Amino acid sequence: MNIIDTKLKDLYIIEPKVFKDSRGWFVESWSNQKFAEAGLHYTFVQDNHSFTGSKGVLRGLHFQKGDAAQAKLVRCTRGAVLDVAVDMRKNSPTYMQWIAVELSADNFRQLLIPRGFLHGFLTLTDNVEFVYKVDNYYSREADRSIRWDDPELGIDWGIIDPILSDKDKNAPYLKDSDIDFE
Repeated sequence: MNIIDTKLKDLYIIEPKVFKDSRGWFVESWSNQKFAEAGLHYTFVQDNHSFTGSKGVLRGLHFQKGDAAQAKLVRCTRGAVLDVAVDMRKNSPTYMQWIAVELSADNFRQLLIPRGFLHGFLTLTDNVEFVYKVDNYYSREADRSIRWDDPELGIDWGIIDPILSDKDKNAPYLKDSDIDFE
């Protein structure tokens, strides 16, 4: 397993080893032991799996507020996405910086996103399956969103008119949100 630093503090690209032969392939997508050896200590409590049928769907930017905040280990198991994470930890040296990484069924890459980040993804293909582990249970009361096109963040999604849920269409701008990560 290759753990790659990114420009954002505490956010890593994970490249698992892929073993291929004439039958197909095998990959170890998560190993608590290997993460611990790398100094990454997470206790994941829930797996989530989503399907998106169309290219151009944008899901995000999402976060869980307060004590319900979640770290995530995300990956795309079918198709491809542009995965975006934004550091919203006020005391972080990379506060309000973002990163975009292509995750796909072909490249096997994963993104390890700590608590205190906004997260979203744009489907780059039809028929996308997206899987992620979280270290805290979902809380409807703590569920929040920030507008995907907030000019204060300046994220380059590579799309002008994505397909959005009503929740994401009506998400507040950062300046109007109750985000409070320290």
